[in-house]
Amino acid sequence: MNKTLSIKVDVDTLKGYTEGVPNLLDLFKKYRIRASFFFSFGPDNSGKAIRRIFRPGFLKKMLRTNAPGTYGLSTLFYGTLLPAPLIVPSNPKVFLRAIEEGHECGIHAWDHVAWQDELDSMPERTMREHFKKAYNMFCDLASFSPKACAAPAWKVTAKSLSMQDEYNFTYCSDTRGTSPFIPMMEGKVFKTLQIPTTLPTMDEIYNTPGINDRTINDYIMKLLRPGLNVHTIHAEMEGRSKIGLLEDLLKKLLKEGFNIITLEEAMKGLDLSKLRTCEIKSATILGRAGTVALQDTYLT
Repeated sequence: MNKTLSIKVDVDTLKGYTEGVPNLLDLFKKYRIRASFFFSFGPDNSGKAIRRIFRPGFLKKMLRTNAPGTYGLSTLFYGTLLPAPLIVPSNPKVFLRAIEEGHECGIHAWDHVAWQDELDSMPERTMREHFKKAYNMFCDLASFSPKACAAPAWKVTAKSLSMQDEYNFTYCSDTRGTSPFIPMMEGKVFKTLQIPTTLPTMDEIYNTPGINDRTINDYIMKLLRPGLNVHTIHAEMEGRSKIGLLEDLLKKLLKEGFNIITLEEAMKGLDLSKLRTCEIKSATILGRAGTVALQDTYLT
């Protein structure tokens, strides 16, 4: 697994889906790269994210990443001043194109904002209903069932992990950490292994001291280590205004001899007998408002 990287694409919004995903598919086709796409299927309620304004770091992040330019002005009003449009049903051909071009596709969410902001207090019945809607839509459109999911904003609970176990996924990618592991939370060990994101995302580090368009990719390259690296990108950011930076990063990775594979391919290369059981803890990380699910070894 030396010099290996998986690109995980989170699709959070209508703009990211209709504009960002096609751009990414074109770019990946150019370099013959296969990635792992995780789709939000239901309503784009991005405007409701304004409720996070009192979270430490949220407003600063919006300013750092130029939220109106990154997400589109209309996106910032969906679910409040503008109706919340359904994402994948707006044009199922985008989702199907990703499958047809050989990319791994899985579930991100039904309602991304609801999961990110309300999971801790969301009734279990509601959580299950939302997830089932996304799962059923995936199955109806793709004519096969997804093998993996990735929780919005790296937010999980013991109940959400238990629900995911019931779907018999090959793996989930809900966490931040250092290496694949068997998850444990609130004293319970879950059967679905976790392949965590190992690198910071662009929106977490962009326009922080010393990191800009000229330096960000060199910074990311310095963080890469032997073994499996997992880089999460966003269709809204790297798929639109920052796609040039993504292409530059791909060139650097390929020049350095990195093998770019899907998370599914990475999972097949694991020796499952050697995976450790690690506790999942909620903690803050630099550049991101709110808490995320962290592999316990990531805390030290």
